[in-house]
Amino acid sequence: MGAFADFPVLIRSKWVYFWVMIKTDSLQITTDILSLIAEIDEFKGAWRALGTLAPERLSALRRVATIESIGSSTRIEGSKLSDREVERLLSNLQIKSFETRDEQEVAGYAETMELVFQSWADITITENHIKQLHRDLLKYSSKDNHHRGQYKTTSNSVAAFDEDGRQIGIVFETATPFDTPRLIEELVAFVNEAVETKRLHPLLIVGFFVVIFLEIHPFQDGNGRLSRILTTLLLLRVGYAYVPYSSLESVIEQSKEGYYLALRQTQGTIRTEAPNWQPWITFFLRALQQQMKRLAKKVEREKIVLSALPEISVQILEYAREHGRVTIGDIATLTGVNRNTLKKHLSQLVEKGHLVLHGSGRGAWYALA
Repeated sequence: MGAFADFPVLIRSKWVYFWVMIKTDSLQITTDILSLIAEIDEFKGAWRALGTLAPERLSALRRVATIESIGSSTRIEGSKLSDREVERLLSNLQIKSFETRDEQEVAGYAETMELVFQSWADITITENHIKQLHRDLLKYSSKDNHHRGQYKTTSNSVAAFDEDGRQIGIVFETATPFDTPRLIEELVAFVNEAVETKRLHPLLIVGFFVVIFLEIHPFQDGNGRLSRILTTLLLLRVGYAYVPYSSLESVIEQSKEGYYLALRQTQGTIRTEAPNWQPWITFFLRALQQQMKRLAKKVEREKIVLSALPEISVQILEYAREHGRVTIGDIATLTGVNRNTLKKHLSQLVEKGHLVLHGSGRGAWYALA
């Protein structure tokens, strides 16, 4: 067993395959990987200081990130809804009935993400919870009624799509339906054992989980979206509390070719004697780095903007972030300030590039630039 000679005897033999697969010497810990992990962990440690914005402003950041995440994650799988369309749809989630498949997928993703944000501490990594999250994800998808929350019964493969939603090729073949329950059981055991024993860095554990989960592709549909939700859940559970405030899905969407390439390069080797984890782990850590950098910039910009603007202007921006749009009537009702005064503040915010004016006259409204 080599590097595994000192592993606790409590590791049952049925899990040994996954432990051996991810043995220390199968991943070259390069200076690049070490540097990425150190940078991300430094931000994780500094988040308490960076995240000292008022609760309503953190809420606004999370709202924007959530919209970006939902839009990006569903577009990666072929949806055509823009972030603005996603935002409008989320404002009417109480409808509970959606005409198109894109809308159904967005609604399911939104509710599942919110469940993770609210209850991550109680959602342990178990097969039942994974199945439940899959069921919730496809809650509104009428064509998926027969298989949501259940492992696949027919073979599937991972396809890549272009920006118009057209399939451009098969990325890789996946596990058979027969092997899927056993492989997921092993994967869940690996993750929980690795987190408990701390023999691997948490970011590596999450990275390994995601790439193996997608290589198995346990469900008939929704695996990509679910993998990204599970990524957020795992990151929250291992202490990366800032992830709801910056969209990892958006980073992946903008690096989609690299995403598919890294998956293909690693997943084609997972079941071999010498799995090549390098492409995926490097891509994954760089995506986390970009997610972190985007959030750091947003927080810094928020602080600069707040320190330089009058209180009324700050209230206008807060309302726009919270509701997606703002009118003079909205702010007049909120603040009781004279409408002419509000017009001056709105004009200044437009001139400074904080807001964009839409429409004119009585129908005019403003949105964040």
